[in-house]
Amino acid sequence: MSKPLQPKQLPLRQRIRVGLLYLSFLLFPATLYYFSPILIVKSSAEGVINGSFIAFALMFISSLFVGRLWCGWACPGAGLQDFALPINSRPTPGGKFNWVKWFIWTPWMIAIAVFVIRAGGYQRVEPLYEITHGVTFLNSGASGSEPWFIAYYIVIALFAGLAVLFGRRAGCHTICWMAPFMILGRKLRNVFKWPSLRLVAAPEQCSDCQVCGRDCPMSLDVPAMVQRGDMENSDCILCGKCVDSCAKHAIHYSFSKG
Repeated sequence: MSKPLQPKQLPLRQRIRVGLLYLSFLLFPATLYYFSPILIVKSSAEGVINGSFIAFALMFISSLFVGRLWCGWACPGAGLQDFALPINSRPTPGGKFNWVKWFIWTPWMIAIAVFVIRAGGYQRVEPLYEITHGVTFLNSGASGSEPWFIAYYIVIALFAGLAVLFGRRAGCHTICWMAPFMILGRKLRNVFKWPSLRLVAAPEQCSDCQVCGRDCPMSLDVPAMVQRGDMENSDCILCGKCVDSCAKHAIHYSFSKG
């Protein structure tokens, strides 16, 4: 009697990555306000550097050396969208709608700058600004009226809804207010070319099996990137799925200038 076929196990690196994403999502009710686009506006109007200001600044600084690693390994919104993959795993036409997040991000940044100037600049640092005991779900709400979970479920509905309707990581491509910080940081790194984490391709080893493209959570044309020997893309989140799915080892990580 033959043994039943066992489901294929993910490579160890991907199991660790997915575990970190799911953990980040499970912690999201506690960490929500540290990623709040609203609290940073309110605190800036009072001349306060708050928790979300620090979080966004760290994302930008980290992207100078590890690109969008946060998006691939630790973002709670990414973990949520991965939950939607069994419902809709179609590639998302991200390039067509990438402008949406910049349409959100640019006026938001202008508003923050205006409020800071009107407040006379930043005067103090309060990482726990309006975050009771440092945990979101112990808070009554950013304005002191609405419960925290209203904002939580709005974010959940937006990211999960886009992933279900349009496919893989649709929220990352369209509405994510955090992605531009890392995209700009990565572009700055690419101008000066200091050492950073990146993907490197060996086109001569590629068999053009297309597996890397099918596995890419950001729906990138990875085979074409490999063939031209240039893996740099502003939507690449350095998740390493293409590295781990390539039987010919045509893609690998490198910490180098490039």
